[in-house]
Amino acid sequence: MCKHYFILPQVWLRLSPTTKISWLFLLLFCIFLKGCSSPTDTIEIKRLKELATHVTITRDNWGIPHIYGHTDGDAVFGLMYAQCEESFERVERNYLQVLGRMSETESGAYLYQDLEMKILYDTTAAKKDYEVAPASLKKLLHAFADGINFYLYIHPDTKPKAITHFEPWFPLMFTDGAYISTNTGGLQLEDIKALYGKDNWLSVIQTGTLPKTTMTSTGSNGFAIAPSRSSTGNAMLYINPHVSFFFRTEVHIMSDEGLNAYGAATWGQFFIFQGFNEHCGWMHTSSMADVADLYAEKITKSGDSLWYEYDSEKKAVTSKKIFITHKTYGINQTDSLLIYYTHHGPVMGSRNGKWLSLKEHNRSLEGLQQSWQRMKASGLVDFKNSLQLKGNTSTNTLFADDKGNIAYWHGNYLPLRDTTYNWALPVDGSLRSTEWKGLIDIDHLVNIVNPSQGFIQNCNSSPYSVSGFHSIPKENYATYMAPEPDNFRSIRAIEQLQKETSFTMDKLIALGYDHYLGIFDSLLPPLLKAYDGLPINSTFRLQLQEPVSLLRNWDKRSSVSSVATTVAVFWAGQFLASGNVKLDTESGLDQVKMVMEYNRQTTAQQKLEGLNALLVGLQRMYGKWKVPWGEVNRFQRTTGAMAHDFTDDATSLPVGLVSAFYGSLPAFETTWKDTKKQYGVAGNSFVAVVEFGKKLKARSIVAGGQSFDPASKHFNDQAEMFINGKLKDVHFYKEDVEKNKERRYHPGEEEK
Repeated sequence: MCKHYFILPQVWLRLSPTTKISWLFLLLFCIFLKGCSSPTDTIEIKRLKELATHVTITRDNWGIPHIYGHTDGDAVFGLMYAQCEESFERVERNYLQVLGRMSETESGAYLYQDLEMKILYDTTAAKKDYEVAPASLKKLLHAFADGINFYLYIHPDTKPKAITHFEPWFPLMFTDGAYISTNTGGLQLEDIKALYGKDNWLSVIQTGTLPKTTMTSTGSNGFAIAPSRSSTGNAMLYINPHVSFFFRTEVHIMSDEGLNAYGAATWGQFFIFQGFNEHCGWMHTSSMADVADLYAEKITKSGDSLWYEYDSEKKAVTSKKIFITHKTYGINQTDSLLIYYTHHGPVMGSRNGKWLSLKEHNRSLEGLQQSWQRMKASGLVDFKNSLQLKGNTSTNTLFADDKGNIAYWHGNYLPLRDTTYNWALPVDGSLRSTEWKGLIDIDHLVNIVNPSQGFIQNCNSSPYSVSGFHSIPKENYATYMAPEPDNFRSIRAIEQLQKETSFTMDKLIALGYDHYLGIFDSLLPPLLKAYDGLPINSTFRLQLQEPVSLLRNWDKRSSVSSVATTVAVFWAGQFLASGNVKLDTESGLDQVKMVMEYNRQTTAQQKLEGLNALLVGLQRMYGKWKVPWGEVNRFQRTTGAMAHDFTDDATSLPVGLVSAFYGSLPAFETTWKDTKKQYGVAGNSFVAVVEFGKKLKARSIVAGGQSFDPASKHFNDQAEMFINGKLKDVHFYKEDVEKNKERRYHPGEEEK
């Protein structure tokens, strides 16, 4: 659109005839543009307003949106509108990240992350997928864009940071509901810098880090209970992802086309990632199954051309320019970079003088189709049919249904490979034998259906112990299919699941919120032995008598009032942060081996010195070493913004939970910066328990509350329940939603 130009009469008189004619043409052109664009805008707005009348959003007494549409597309329209109502900032941020545009709005700290995303998440490929997508999926894609764009039209005060118009192909860039978890085959930031960070603009920009390839060590927990272990004879499912607080939103979406799903949706996505419908439920835990590989290429140069060796022949290296806009000294500028490709995939970097190309499947049409289809599964057969699309590259799946089935699959999209190679390292790209040999069939993944033990658990742990130790024979599978070890959470879960033969919803919630810290079963005995070995007249013996007695008599359960929790957790945290314990790659992934190595590599004296140093530190920080855990471990939510500045001066709640690293099944991961107290930022986020009977029963909880407006009663109304494991009833059926309705409206309407 043209701007309005005003020329004073005296100025107009002094203009030359040619200039006057130019101004007249400009004025006429502006009038023409306004006349052409206005009807188009009017038609588009009228269309969106009409779509909004097909959607009804009912907010219940917890602020949760129950979204009803005549068609699936209507429901998607309403879902995206409701997400934007709660936090447009989070919707936009996820797409800024996956589109490689974080540096536009943040800083050069995101530069290498943006570079990686630009290379791997190809917008051209996403647009091609959109063109060939089935008509039914295209309707959903357009509904996605329409819902967000209508929200922006209705709310002009919402100012996007960079994306002012959402396109229907955007969801094909973000087809997995987990973290935007790029599978990079072991790529390191230094590899990218070695190839692309020299002699160009990348080398002078502040560098950041790569996106996380998996979730942090907090992990996730999922439990499925068969009818044989249920007090009612119904299958049950416990859903407990451990992610950043507020990473997903709790929603219920329904349509006249058979859609009726409830659970947690990742911001900016139009499907429920972890949740349930009336017939079945699904829970995902992050997976370490190897789904991407680096290939070490043998590169030669001939003239201006680059070649790589493959199967005793030379193949041409191809290239493509990518463009990255970044904020430098507060000003956005766009630079280009030439990216190279082999038939394996993009050349991501260089290591030991060899270029590394990456074969991966981070986004796909099948992934988005699968994410949608599983919501409408009516049971095990339907659910397995959705798995056959093999579009899930990042997570494992636990399942339960109303027919009494429970099941588990470790990974989903998984290449078949020659097992004579070590796929954890870059393989020789010149050999045909290192090519993938298709994908592994669903029934040949590490999986189990209706185990005789009557339960399934996974805590980002070995799939071979999902129904008890050695419940699946490990020797039947290649190492790369499931490299995860057991951890202290899975060990505790197995022990408790084996004990209980009559689970109720309350008992399953209690298990999920079990405060037992299993790591100290291994850490404390050597410490106590070291103390007991001190001479009677030892100074250390007297100094440490009281804290050692406290730890000796501790039940290893965390609580708000427990001083032993503070001493034990901070003492154990010292060696984790020190870096003094030397770990091989395998042990670095294995909590149990890590503790064994700590016990082996440290002397009795060093263990006691570590405890004494911790007590001195507590005394210095708090004026006493007897600090109850709830005094220092807190939940605080004072703002709905992405970045939360915690302060000891603002209101906060004491929390008895601890980090999952210590073997706690519930997770409360913390941070502190310029504060004496530590504040929760991740861990338990959306938690639900579901019982599948003739009529579904479910309870759920989220961190804080549904709203991101501090003035809303739903901003912190779930906080104390979340901390204490008191889950709220889910309003799944229409009559329950009606009884607990707070307001009902069509998108774009004033509240009613």
